[in-house]
Parts: sequence; C-alpha cells; structure tokens
Amino acid sequence: MEKVAIVTGGAKGIGKVICEYFIAKGVTVFSIDKQEGATYKGDIGEKHVLDNAIHLFKETHDHIDYLVNNACFSNGGIEDCTYDGFNEILKVGVTAPFYLAQQLKDYFSDGGSIVNIASTRAFQSQENTESYSAAKGGISALTHALAISLSGHIRVNAISPGWIDLEGLYNKAEHAAQHPAGRVGRPDDIAKMVMYLCSEDAGFITGENIVIDGGMSKLMVYHHDKGWLYTKE
Repeated sequence: MEKVAIVTGGAKGIGKVICEYFIAKGVTVFSIDKQEGATYKGDIGEKHVLDNAIHLFKETHDHIDYLVNNACFSNGGIEDCTYDGFNEILKVGVTAPFYLAQQLKDYFSDGGSIVNIASTRAFQSQENTESYSAAKGGISALTHALAISLSGHIRVNAISPGWIDLEGLYNKAEHAAQHPAGRVGRPDDIAKMVMYLCSEDAGFITGENIVIDGGMSKLMVYHHDKGWLYTKE
C-alpha cells in the first residue's frame, strides 16, 4: 500500500525540502500552503480552509501515514504585535496542528507518525518574538499531549530547529564558528530527521522533542567571551 503524507507549509523553505524527501522515498505528498505550488492553497489559520483541505484529501486518498505540521510565521512581539496578530500565529502554529490531528486520527494507518516542527524559540528568545515563541512553546506541549492520547496507534514527536539557513546567505566563517557543530543548519538537516521519525527505525520514539541546532542552545556566552560584546540598544 502506498504511503501518504500531509505537510503544511510545504511550498517553500523547510516544508518544501521535507516534501521533496518524501517524494524521493516514493511517498505521495498532499501539501497545504498559502503559497503557489501546494496541493491545496489556503491559510490553515482559517477553519474552513482546514475543513476543505481535509475533505479534498479524503476524497482522493483512503488513508494517511504521516502528518508534518510545519507551517508557522511571526507577527513580532510585545512591541508591535496586535491582539488579532498574536491569535493569528496561535491558530496557524498550534490550533491547526491540533485540529488536523483530531480530524485525521481515525484515518491514519496503524504505526502512523505525526511530526511537529517546533523551534528552539520555545525555550530561548530574542526580544520582541513573543508571537512565534508562544506558538512554538504551544506545539511543543501539544506534542507530548497528543503522544499520550494517540498512543498505540500514532507516534507523535517534535523537532526544534535552531538557526536554519533557508536562502544560503549565512556561509561566512564567523556564522559557522559560533555553532559548536561548525556550521549553520540547512533545511535537509530537518528533513532527514523527519524521515527518520516517520520510519520504522524510530518505532520506540514518541512524545519527544529533538533539538537540531548545531549545539547552539548548549553554548554559554558571556560579555567579552571570545570577543562577543553585549550592548543594549
């Protein structure tokens, strides 16, 4: 039986690379995105978009094996994010992944896998990033909650990327040097882990949040440490 995956935010960036990796493995991909190139084009922050996408998916596929909740973005934070803007991020980053899991849970093949793309922003921040950080904290908690509720049928895990160079712009020596791994992350670093978590090799892994950040979140940095200077603007 063919394997089938749904990927949100699958038209560009990390999501696009995840789709490409699935396709290379012979998996049929149904992507949902606001951008052109998705199987279903629409804003997953809107319930009718999710309902329509799910309806179309069920009309064209008789099961699902993998769900990757990748879509999210930022509306800034405490300095400039509005009430509606904050809720918009939560709808895309937390509510939509919950709703997709809820509506599709009985459509999953046994041994199915949900992978949520969280972020190291769930536990460390820069200033004025509250909307994105809150969404990523929410999906991190949603991950272990779903893993328990869906246990025995669907494994649920999260990946927390760190600095991922989506455009190939950060290849300078100083960018690489600040990472203990010696380089900035690439989208395929995340896609490869998605493939692993969806495979039978990861059959004993559920409820986990796997950090892929080149060791950055383990690096302690102090004023004057290795030439780094802190200045409060």
